Amino acid sequence: MMKENNAKNKEPLPDRMEVLRDLPADIMRSLSKEEIQAFLFEEIWPVSLSEKLGQYLA
Repeated sequence: MMKENNAKNKEPLPDRMEVLRDLPADIMRSLSKEEIQAFLFEEIWPVSLSEKLGQYLA
């Protein structure tokens, strides 16, 4: 919970918001709130997020 609160108080990593907006709708629907937070704010992603984005970002 503390990590999530910290993420809300800082800016997303550069260009992450733009990439998130460009993701196909089917991928966006498959992402959980936690995965979206990790995508925007974390350098290391959870395995589930890496698997969902792997083919798209390759």
